[in-house]
Amino acid sequence: MAVAHVPLWAVCMLRVALATVYFQEEFLDGERWRNRWVQSTNDSQFGYFRLSSGKFYGHKEKDKGLQTTQNGRFYAISARFKPFSNKGKTLVIQYTVKHEQKMDCGGGYVKIFPADVDQKNLNGKSQYYIMFGPDICGFDIKKVHVILHFKNQYHSNKKSIRCKVDGFTHLYALILRPDLTYEVKIDGQSIESGNIEYDWNLTSLKKMEKSSTESRDWDQAEGDKSQDWEKHFLDASASKPSDWNSELEGDWQGPMLQKPPYQDGLKPEGIDKDVWLHQKMKNSYLTEYDLSEFENIGAIGLELWQVRSGTIFDNFLITDDEEYAENFGKATWGETKGPEREMDAIQAKEEVKKAREEDEQDLLMGRFGGQGNTFQRFHRRDEL
Repeated sequence: MAVAHVPLWAVCMLRVALATVYFQEEFLDGERWRNRWVQSTNDSQFGYFRLSSGKFYGHKEKDKGLQTTQNGRFYAISARFKPFSNKGKTLVIQYTVKHEQKMDCGGGYVKIFPADVDQKNLNGKSQYYIMFGPDICGFDIKKVHVILHFKNQYHSNKKSIRCKVDGFTHLYALILRPDLTYEVKIDGQSIESGNIEYDWNLTSLKKMEKSSTESRDWDQAEGDKSQDWEKHFLDASASKPSDWNSELEGDWQGPMLQKPPYQDGLKPEGIDKDVWLHQKMKNSYLTEYDLSEFENIGAIGLELWQVRSGTIFDNFLITDDEEYAENFGKATWGETKGPEREMDAIQAKEEVKKAREEDEQDLLMGRFGGQGNTFQRFHRRDEL
């Protein structure tokens, strides 16, 4: 029988069709981004964003993103999308961040908000579901935050995940799966993974509810045994009469005696409660948990502080498909990361060449009586 071969492009198209993309932003339409993103007016001192690809880039247009512009400011901006719940589904949050200024102290993380977030009043007290991304300050803090909102509290991953600290663009991705596993990727490489319950020191509500239900089942079973205890039991001392005809009268059953009332300190006959619970749960596997489930996801935002501005955020993606996210990362950051470094290297060489030429010029001026000009140049630099 002939086997039909499916073209690769068809497989890719099928994957795209199967994936649900909740939010995707590449800033490819110029200043129209302002129609989608809302700058918070909660504080008049909040810093402003502009669209920029920075001083060096892999592609001038494709690398344009939201760039912080003012030093020593808080920033708060967000974009809304159609609300959804990730219950029973994988959730992937991905974006690129470039600390072109070589961050000394400030955030580069994103926050995922409920659909009812007040965008105009977005601030540090606005409730969020997830906070994810790099945070740098001095020599001590160089980490990737993964903070989840659960039972009205924020919980951080107990593992220390190191972030990138150079001035190039990097791709950050967080994957939360319905089986309570998670994964953090940087530049397409897995740098941390594990179980949410263990790595956050949390217990699933559904697991607690199941344990509570099983405890009630145990109490009911124990109560039923208590009732049996108060009824009857066989008289073990009785024996079948010698003239009993089993063929005519059936199997002989001994007489039943009334049991004494249940007394405190006496437990019904049966197995230990902990053993019973373990045996009942032995074949039960919880495939859905609520630790990584959020019922009303509807906005993504940047709410952070930076001492020195210049960070560029781009290529935002929220989806339920890991493979789609991987391909999107390759098609965006993957295409421009190499040219970006090449442009930076060229600029660095030009700066070295320019500095060398200036030094040679100063040397010549010194030889031919230009000492005064050299002195004045350095004197003015010291005054700045």
